[in-house]
Amino acid sequence: MFMGLNFRRVGSKIQVYKPTLKPSLPLARLDFVVPKTNKSQLISMGTVIPTSRNPTPPYAKEFTTAGAAAPSKLDAGALFVLKSAGSWLHCGYHLTTAIVAPALLSLPFALALLGWEGGVAVLTLAGIVTFYSYNLLSLVLEYHAELGHRQLRFRDMAHDILGPGWGRYYVGPLQLGSCYGAVIACILLGGQSLKFIYLLANPDGSMQLSNFIAIFGSFTLILAQIPSFHSLRHINLVSLILCFAYCACTTAGAIYIGDSRKAPPKNYSLTGIGINRVFGFFNAISIICTTYGNGIIPEIQATIAEPVKGKMFKGLLVCYTVVISNYFSVGISGYWAFGNKVQSSVLQNFMVGSTPLLPRWFLLMTNGFTVLQVAACTLVYLQPSNVVLERRFANPEKGQLSVRNFVPRLISRSISVIIATTLAAMLPFFGDIMALFGAFGCIPLDFILPMVFYNLTFKPSKKGAIFWVNTVIGVASTGLSLIGAVASVRQIILDARTYRLFANM
Repeated sequence: MFMGLNFRRVGSKIQVYKPTLKPSLPLARLDFVVPKTNKSQLISMGTVIPTSRNPTPPYAKEFTTAGAAAPSKLDAGALFVLKSAGSWLHCGYHLTTAIVAPALLSLPFALALLGWEGGVAVLTLAGIVTFYSYNLLSLVLEYHAELGHRQLRFRDMAHDILGPGWGRYYVGPLQLGSCYGAVIACILLGGQSLKFIYLLANPDGSMQLSNFIAIFGSFTLILAQIPSFHSLRHINLVSLILCFAYCACTTAGAIYIGDSRKAPPKNYSLTGIGINRVFGFFNAISIICTTYGNGIIPEIQATIAEPVKGKMFKGLLVCYTVVISNYFSVGISGYWAFGNKVQSSVLQNFMVGSTPLLPRWFLLMTNGFTVLQVAACTLVYLQPSNVVLERRFANPEKGQLSVRNFVPRLISRSISVIIATTLAAMLPFFGDIMALFGAFGCIPLDFILPMVFYNLTFKPSKKGAIFWVNTVIGVASTGLSLIGAVASVRQIILDARTYRLFANM
């Protein structure tokens, strides 16, 4: 007995008992595994001295009378929006919708700025790095979950690993701003796609872009009332199917045009000279990194029912099966068909003025798939702001669908979507601004912080490859983020003369 605790060895474990009136029925029992190779690490209180192979949590762990970690009380945002009831397959649906968005239609344009060798190399490397990065985040989340402190939000990870100030004043606002910016961009893209469909059916139509943004925003406002992230699983399954559909249509359309007499002369030489080519190179890298971006990995993993171990990795495999097949097919076929004449969205190359190069029904179908999929993408990126709103206005003691919580949810989410829709209509050049968001938000959240979190949590040896791979990725991504920010500001300045509020672009 030591300091009021009883010890007993059972096999390879040391059982720690709190003395009670009935010693044979312990109120609490903690099992500690004794390492086979270094038993000197076992200290008097029955814990293992932390080493680089035995990471320690930055918080104190509390135990219930059953020996399990005591769950902390969840706020309404985590309890209602991030309901943990999904499977690894549902996780794959959410991941796919968050990553595979219509922004991938810009990949041929990015390849044109880099050339064949550079474009395919960067596209491949970005896929490998993001898969590795998201897996690292998953491992850190699983580790803390096994310790009994499950982290449900990006800001929770920063709070526990870096400190409270990092979560509250940096990571939380950074993620919220990036995701809400993505919502605005998705609503703008949805409105542009609706306008394209309208002009295909009625070339002389007089409706403005702002009208179509309002229509798409109204549709989003209705869907935004779906109460939890987990409730989107069926919508995101449809979204996954739609990803394959419009990517297959885009690839087939590019190959058809590229192999026909309508094809423009193919020129694969790099455009621009001097500083313009340099900024084009970094702009292309930023485009590719942004198309792989996510920014809500912890929130997606939070939707998985316990136990979580290994499930996120399976979800990532589902997601990247869709990512690799669609990204490379669209990127390579679009660049092959149109060369350095490819537009910022390859679908624009399917029209010459007002004359379509493909059957109108085919273009209508492709854009219809795009509109529906971008709606699902909008709902996914609304979830971080929904968490904040529920945390502020909902009562976790009441039911999720009770009148007390339903009315504030309806009002707050409706106002959130109305503001995003208004900004999308007001700033149809938001794509330039979103590039700046991507440099400051997407790259830190997806390429830098996962490396930092892993190294601080697991403390890999500085003599090992993992530490240096993570460090190199983090440092290189920091440099890329700064250069991307400069390039984005430069592009905003160059385009500023064409900016006009509520422009019909």
